[in-house]
Amino acid sequence: MEGPDQNGFYTKTLIFPDTMRGKVLEYFYQHAWNKRDFRHNLKLDSSQTVSDWWGCLDGPAGNVRPNQLLTVVNSNSPEEKAELATPFVGITTAGKPDNSLFSIHKTGVSTLPMKNAVNAFLSSLSPEQKAICTFPIESDEWRRWSNIDIGLYKRTGLCLEAISQPQKDLAFDMLKESLSAQGIKKAKDIMQMEAHLAYLTNQFQVYGADKYWLTFMGTPSDTEPWGWQLDGHHLIINCFILGDQMVMTPLFMGSEPTHIETGEHKGLRTFEKEEASGFAFYASLTSEQKGKALIWNKKDHDFNQTEGFHDNEILPQTGLWATELSKSQKKALLQLIKLYVSNMRDGHAKIKMKEVRAHLSETTFTWIQGDLVNGPFYYRIHSPVILIEFDHHGPIALRDPSKPRPGPSKAHIHTVVRTPNGNDYGKDLLKEHLEKHHKH
Repeated sequence: MEGPDQNGFYTKTLIFPDTMRGKVLEYFYQHAWNKRDFRHNLKLDSSQTVSDWWGCLDGPAGNVRPNQLLTVVNSNSPEEKAELATPFVGITTAGKPDNSLFSIHKTGVSTLPMKNAVNAFLSSLSPEQKAICTFPIESDEWRRWSNIDIGLYKRTGLCLEAISQPQKDLAFDMLKESLSAQGIKKAKDIMQMEAHLAYLTNQFQVYGADKYWLTFMGTPSDTEPWGWQLDGHHLIINCFILGDQMVMTPLFMGSEPTHIETGEHKGLRTFEKEEASGFAFYASLTSEQKGKALIWNKKDHDFNQTEGFHDNEILPQTGLWATELSKSQKKALLQLIKLYVSNMRDGHAKIKMKEVRAHLSETTFTWIQGDLVNGPFYYRIHSPVILIEFDHHGPIALRDPSKPRPGPSKAHIHTVVRTPNGNDYGKDLLKEHLEKHHKH
């Protein structure tokens, strides 16, 4: 092993015998702490030299290293237990959260409709159903979510597939009271795309519109903290409530494919606005601004940094600062952020956007893309109070295993919204509440 070079990369050269020609080599990268990335493959069809590279983006030193590590692949594994045993810190720029950002206060926006909807659903459950989906407010179940399909990562809680239609209607009433009209449509579209993915792959045991699990932390209350989580492939919603405050992060939304071309739902697209608006914002920048926003000019890998089991990711702010934008560009950036924030119920989305605007001068925009103007890309919006990631991913479920991996495409998208500095899952608010009202 040679390196690291100036970008933090290590180099290893492997030479294969002629007898390997025509064969497909499948491999993944793993380091000393047993963290690894997705599998790659390479067809050995000539004597040419082929280069591959791996790592994860940014890191504490600010180096650009593609590919995030899969910290946890299987539920109830030693790796999962080790991650959950690590105290929650939150997404930070240098390892230590800013504890001055979030406080318990009145918002003036009632959470009573959400409480009533959740209570109606919970009242419909049998004692056995309730036992498998309810947990204490401080439970590690908050952090036990993953985008990995149920073939590898088994979920906890109550599956939509296992409940009656009246109960399912009540579950969606709960979602409607917590999400905006845009948000509930987005969630349903993702679920519909999962049904389409099951059809395309003929894997109905792994994918489907009802393969989502509900868990509830705490007891719905006007004064005590409580919340719920929806967890499944390409859709994870965490909703924490304390009084009339609400935190809806981590919020993971994705889709493969992103467009249904035939059948009953022909024409359905899942992330058209997020994709087009992100690209339009980058395209609106001057050459100098683009030079600052672009931190890597290759999109050969996946770049999201804060998906499941990356609650404590150290992610320095990179790219272009909002202070370097014109008035119209700042407005466009805020509109792009609003596109993601507006998936939560309208009143609380307005409160969150007020918080975002207060920290606009501390916000950065990061872009990664190769030479093709219409090629796949990654962008990140990062401030002390919000982190948004959009990434074109390589095919997973729809990959042809007989061919080398083609790299990222616009047919597979992952998005993540986080609250940095320790307030994902409302953890910072919960800590303040417990210290004030539940000291032992």
